[in-house]
Amino acid sequence: MKYKRFHADKMILRDHLAYDRTVLANERTLLSYLRTAIMLLATGATAIKLFQPDHAIFIAGCALSIGAVVIGLFGVRRFLGVRQSLARLYSKQLDAIGEGPSDNI
Repeated sequence: MKYKRFHADKMILRDHLAYDRTVLANERTLLSYLRTAIMLLATGATAIKLFQPDHAIFIAGCALSIGAVVIGLFGVRRFLGVRQSLARLYSKQLDAIGEGPSDNI
């Protein structure tokens, strides 16, 4: 996240609130990834359990389960990356205006 024209000394309440909204949106996005991963895992496990003799459905269920793990890990990785970027940006802004680091991140 590059904000070259964003000046720390001009950060006002609106900017702090925008930061809070961005943090909450990042958390919602993580929850969406995890919800999708849980549903794929449940679908894969159900397909494996219900249709045991059918090898094609067993393979599809395994693929869904593996996809669930991949999506869940991708969501967590994305969440942590965005959170780290936001924390760096926000702490630079607070340091520049003399408020110090924030414990809310």
